[in-house]
Amino acid sequence: MEPTYHDSTLNLVNRMIYRIRTPRRGDVVAIRLAGPNVLYVKRIVGLPAERVSIVEGVVEINGAPLIEPYVHRRQRWNYPEVTIGPREYFVVGDNRGMKMSDHDFGRVDASRVLGRLLF
Repeated sequence: MEPTYHDSTLNLVNRMIYRIRTPRRGDVVAIRLAGPNVLYVKRIVGLPAERVSIVEGVVEINGAPLIEPYVHRRQRWNYPEVTIGPREYFVVGDNRGMKMSDHDFGRVDASRVLGRLLF
């Protein structure tokens, strides 16, 4: 998630926010993907029922480019279009200057989203 967040820093997660409202595009969230003690920090870019693809490094939502001022370096990633399920979100980190194969991103079930990062 660099440059927005850095490794080995303490970040607080609001675990109650999504009891009040659903996640929104642009929210930076903590996600449990692997094991009980491993959390990933990613940004929500795709919402339920949307079509998401990455073309030459630009995220497209329903065929339109997503404006992402928080991404400073981009590789020319290409990811085929997927349709997000009714209880899924599409997440990706802000650090897109590395090879796509070295990055964890994609669809994630809503039950794995623990909360929104406060800082």
